[in-house]
Amino acid sequence: MHSSITARGALCLTLVLMLFGCSSVATQQRAQQQQQQPPPPASSSPTTQTPQEDAAADRIDRPTSEPYTGDLSIFEDGQRERNLQINRVMDILKIKEGSSVADIGAGSGWFTVRAARRAGASGRVYAVEINEDYVKYIERRAEKLPNVRTVLGSEDDPRLPAKSVDAVLILKTYHEIAQPVRVLKRLRAAMRDGALLGIIDRDGEGDDHGLDGEQVIREAGQAGFTLVEQHDFVKPDNMDYFLVFRAKN
Repeated sequence: MHSSITARGALCLTLVLMLFGCSSVATQQRAQQQQQQPPPPASSSPTTQTPQEDAAADRIDRPTSEPYTGDLSIFEDGQRERNLQINRVMDILKIKEGSSVADIGAGSGWFTVRAARRAGASGRVYAVEINEDYVKYIERRAEKLPNVRTVLGSEDDPRLPAKSVDAVLILKTYHEIAQPVRVLKRLRAAMRDGALLGIIDRDGEGDDHGLDGEQVIREAGQAGFTLVEQHDFVKPDNMDYFLVFRAKN
């Protein structure tokens, strides 16, 4: 009897040791597998920039011209319409009856009133200026053109409604825009699908009331535009250029 109990005890002890050994081996195997597994891949989601980082990335550090604040009569030269071939400009920008147009840096409203007449009663023209006195001048000038809306913008924001315009013209004022990429990005948000942006300016260094056309193209590209046409007919001496852009898809 005693030897039988002893044998059963030895058997039980053997089984316990075997189970303990198996458990230890399994634990060691799991630990080795965990050590051999590669670390999880880093997240591939894009890093979101803060508004401050976006503003810093858009900042342009180059010479610009001081915005004109003088007598507006200089824009009313009788030869200006012929020299600029403004009707041809509007044809290229596809401005027609019913179009919604933005005149950026509208000055005296010289282009504003011409675009308003072409757009007609079913169209609209936003005359955007950062000079409050010029805004008031345009309001008086366009008093009989109910499709004209004046907008007091800021140096980096034209303050146009989203998806509100079919065509934009920046006529001889791009070289005065202190932060052009920011302005162009906000213009892009205001442009409808397929809308065109026209920039007419003259070659220069930025602070001499002109800017190299290639620099304009680079800045427009940074703002999300692609060049679709380029013309030099807007002045007989070929110093002025006319660039036409469309927002990138």
